[in-house]
Amino acid sequence: MSISRREFIQIMGMAAAAGMLPGCDTKTSGPGGVTTTAKADRKDAYAIPKFGNVTLMHMTDCHAQLLPIYFREPSVNLGIGEARGRPPHIVGEAFLKYYGIQPNTPEAYAFTYLNFVEAAKTYGKVGGFAHLRTLVKRLRNEHGPDRTLLMDGGDTWQGSGTAYWTRGKDMVGACNLLGVDVMTGHWEFTYKDAEVIDNIKDFKGDFVAQNIFVNDDAAFDYKFADFPGFDEDSQRAFKPYVIKNVGGARIAVIGQAFPYTPIANPRRFIPDWTFGIRDSEMQQVVDDVRANEKPDAVVVISHNGMDVDLKMASRVSGIDVIFGGHTHDGVPRPVEVKNAGGVTLVTNAGSNGKFLGVMQLDIRNGKVQGYDYKLLPVFSNLLDPDAEMASYIEQVRKPYVDRLREELAVADTLLYRRGNFNGTFDQIICDALREVGGAQISLSPGFRWGTTVLPGQAITMENVLDQTCITYPETYVREMSGADIKLILEDVADNLFNKDPYYQQGGDMVRVGGLDYTIDPAKDMGSRITELRLDDGTPLEADKTYTVAGWATVGSKAPGKPIWEIVAEYLREEKVAKVKKLNTPKIIGVEGNPGIA
Repeated sequence: MSISRREFIQIMGMAAAAGMLPGCDTKTSGPGGVTTTAKADRKDAYAIPKFGNVTLMHMTDCHAQLLPIYFREPSVNLGIGEARGRPPHIVGEAFLKYYGIQPNTPEAYAFTYLNFVEAAKTYGKVGGFAHLRTLVKRLRNEHGPDRTLLMDGGDTWQGSGTAYWTRGKDMVGACNLLGVDVMTGHWEFTYKDAEVIDNIKDFKGDFVAQNIFVNDDAAFDYKFADFPGFDEDSQRAFKPYVIKNVGGARIAVIGQAFPYTPIANPRRFIPDWTFGIRDSEMQQVVDDVRANEKPDAVVVISHNGMDVDLKMASRVSGIDVIFGGHTHDGVPRPVEVKNAGGVTLVTNAGSNGKFLGVMQLDIRNGKVQGYDYKLLPVFSNLLDPDAEMASYIEQVRKPYVDRLREELAVADTLLYRRGNFNGTFDQIICDALREVGGAQISLSPGFRWGTTVLPGQAITMENVLDQTCITYPETYVREMSGADIKLILEDVADNLFNKDPYYQQGGDMVRVGGLDYTIDPAKDMGSRITELRLDDGTPLEADKTYTVAGWATVGSKAPGKPIWEIVAEYLREEKVAKVKKLNTPKIIGVEGNPGIA
């Protein structure tokens, strides 16, 4: 049963008054200081009580979603080793208990997968740049334009058909209109290097990344030597930081782009740039900024992923706050990490435009004295769309809207992606690869982006593009040995479950079709994957070859059609999209882990 906008606002008001909305606990602690909490008694979920003199807003991983969407949070987000049971590796009822969230509330809907279908019908879609702009403008007006700063953690120019067809230009324009002041990147670098530079030139804010360098061979005759962000002496490709005057304070914003871009994505698009975590360089930048710029606060806008940020915060001192992204984790409270210099706050602000992080800082006597943080769900039913942004979105979509709205099939069940091992929309992709390619097994990347379709809804071409739209979408069908298939699974599992966060790349497990296996995430590389079997129960043999279909090759370009054409062909034929079998592995060694429902 759906509810009206008026009823929804009333529910939100009651939830806020009961302290059930994100950030109702006001934390007022500085590094090494005393923490106190006070309940905010308010009826308007977006009426944030003012605290301090600086308001930093943070969005990340919107993946080019200009319109409101549905997005189901994971039911499996396992933490291994020291990460076990630690944010962000808590899901479902354990998540509610950890953060003191009441079940069956708007907040529970925003932060968990629980009762998702019914909750989605009740509370509606989330995100949308027109609705997000309304919220950002309101906060700027209430807190003061000179006291606010909007930061974007990246993964902004990729994830939709219009972003692909405009080479990210639609998102640059949207971010300019939204008023993004500073950003860093990841999927931005899956366009060609000249396109990246051109988009950054069109971006009205500052693009920062301390961990991207021009390699030695290219530096002698660098083709972008005239780009303002390039520094010939350090060979940094982009500005490492920017100083912003906010609320009478000098704020240093350092950028940390995704460190594994040339490994996780095609190096051929960006051949002259090297990446990496580079925490020693980060420490040097922080020290230099502290010594030379004399900022009142140092913050990092990061695309490391939360586990990597937590480790970096323990190793690098002098950072007040890390605003994190990449792993799509909606974390209602910052994690306070102790290091040699005091305490660093680590946050992560979800994905798909679903949340806006709001960090208020009390900055006096040249340092942060306290903070208040709220991660606000962007409920599209609760925020009126900004007219100017809505008009812009309509115009950039207009040339493509007929193709985007093509109805391919009807969803028989909830179709989602996010989760460590498989999602129902991933299974549709895997089934399409096998059916159209005539393969025994299919492999599909464990990307964390991709919107959700409710049961009974039409699956449009736009929905398919939301799941598949990348700049290297070509498919393949090839022979692989059983040993090679196991090696692929082991390699991806190590990227996900390595006990050292610096060896993690932040995605989820490769999705499989026609194949089952057992996994023990806590074991070491080479011994996590066992008992591989085809759908009919036949064991996979190491020295036997199998026909495998897949897409998104990082090395050389694959020969087949784009994946969205394969999936669209399959869905048009199916008419009703059913998940015939969900190839989810048997997971062992995780008993009692709060990262699995």
